[in-house]
Amino acid sequence: MAYEVNGTTIETTEAGYLVDLNDWNEEVAKVIAAEEGIGELTERHWDVINYLRDQYINNGGTQPMERIIQKAMAEQWGDKKLTSKDMYTLFPRAPSKQGLKVAGLPATNRKGGY
Repeated sequence: MAYEVNGTTIETTEAGYLVDLNDWNEEVAKVIAAEEGIGELTERHWDVINYLRDQYINNGGTQPMERIIQKAMAEQWGDKKLTSKDMYTLFPRAPSKQGLKVAGLPATNRKGGY
């Protein structure tokens, strides 16, 4: 599998995760999101994507679980009633999995996600 972005072929794994983390940029994220059926990325999508990238790149490859992502976004957005459902509205196939894919990060190896 591969993504075509502005005339460039971006190599992926069979599951659609980028092979090279350095191939990622916002245009690539938009193409991946479209392939995933997410549609237009909102500011909240970008907040999650940027959080996931920061955790992975700047914290030794950390890939946060669902509750950690939800807690971080609730804090960032000032939303004390943020629910798991809210997060799944953004990334229907799980913020900790589909979010990683759109963020151009490797697939998580852990089971579950909560």
